[in-house]
Amino acid sequence: MTDVIAYVIIALLLFQAVWRVPAALRGQSRERSLWGAFAALAVAWLLRTGLGRAVIDRLGVVDLATLLKHVITIAGICVLLRYVTAVDGDVAASEGAVLRRVRITAAVHRIATRASIATMLVMAAVFFIVLDRTRTESPYFMARHAGEVGLALYMGLFYLYTAAAAAVCAYQWGSSARRAQRWTLRIGLTMMAFAMALAVLYAFLRTAYCAFITVHTVSMSFVDLQENVTDTVLYLVFLLWVLGAIAPATQSVIDRRRAKRTLTALYPLWRELALAVPSVVLRAPSNLLPGHRFAARLNRARDLMKLSPPPYLLLERYITEISDVQRTLSHYASPGLYTRAKALADGQGHTEDEARAVADAYWIKSALVAMASGAVAHSAPVDAPPADDDFDIQVERFVRAQAAYGRTDPETARDLLQTDVTV
Repeated sequence: MTDVIAYVIIALLLFQAVWRVPAALRGQSRERSLWGAFAALAVAWLLRTGLGRAVIDRLGVVDLATLLKHVITIAGICVLLRYVTAVDGDVAASEGAVLRRVRITAAVHRIATRASIATMLVMAAVFFIVLDRTRTESPYFMARHAGEVGLALYMGLFYLYTAAAAAVCAYQWGSSARRAQRWTLRIGLTMMAFAMALAVLYAFLRTAYCAFITVHTVSMSFVDLQENVTDTVLYLVFLLWVLGAIAPATQSVIDRRRAKRTLTALYPLWRELALAVPSVVLRAPSNLLPGHRFAARLNRARDLMKLSPPPYLLLERYITEISDVQRTLSHYASPGLYTRAKALADGQGHTEDEARAVADAYWIKSALVAMASGAVAHSAPVDAPPADDDFDIQVERFVRAQAAYGRTDPETARDLLQTDVTV
């Protein structure tokens, strides 16, 4: 039964690792660290199973699977701390201040990185030199070495390292959960924080048990009870942590799909503006099979279905480039163009956001007509739509403008360029 639970945890860890392969391959340090943590801990859990131990036992070194399990766990924890530090660093950058918890996490990561190598070397030395590995009467590693001072040193180092790392993670994720805006993220971070709190409890229970059996002889029934209790706690730790990590990933999928839908809606406007003013565009729109009836769909698919950059970054680029094109067009617009476009929208019966979208669309169309007709660019912007500082508001505004843009009349747009026109 214990192996079955272990395999479930391994499957969940591997799922998380595979899920994050694209981000790891793109070279994003934060995601690569999290991928490494999931992969390392999956291997460590595999070494807890009968199959994993059997494979390592063929090498002929008694308890080598246990040593490898502990070493790989430390490596996975070290990489996980790097991820936590990277996340906190991003928070500090966005908030413009170095928070106390950010300083704590960064300091612990610096110490843990150096301490991990020393810890693994000392544990390996104790394992090969101090521990008596000829005793095989118990199926449990700690029970086989009960009464040995080397066991207290070996396990003490391991649990001290894991408890300190778990405490930092619990503190960081708990703080993040309190600030989380979305319920999926809040639930996931709370589960992860609670899992790390249980990990600290697990390390404390195992350390106390290790110290106790070093100085006292215990019955086999006590050993079995302790192993069952602490194993249950460990199962809860990883199940809560892995399932909690799925919640933010689920939110990431939702955000990714939302960004893709927005990109699809925004693409026609971006493409037309990018082709009109290519100098402000990072990467020109695709132009495969010009004149072919499938060209539009092919070029749209090629521009929108690229693996890199991810959708939310591509959306940011599109919004930035549309704004940059608007600034360029403002040098070609005639004085009062937006006021006339807004009056036209009001006269057509549009109100509020829809009126602004129609005004934006006609302003863009008119400015493009002016530029295409050979109008001389002014040295300074002449007229422009009202600016929005909030990114989400910009996205919504441009999406509405794109919907209205397809309904604009070229002749009306040309007429709006005349400063003496009354609408």
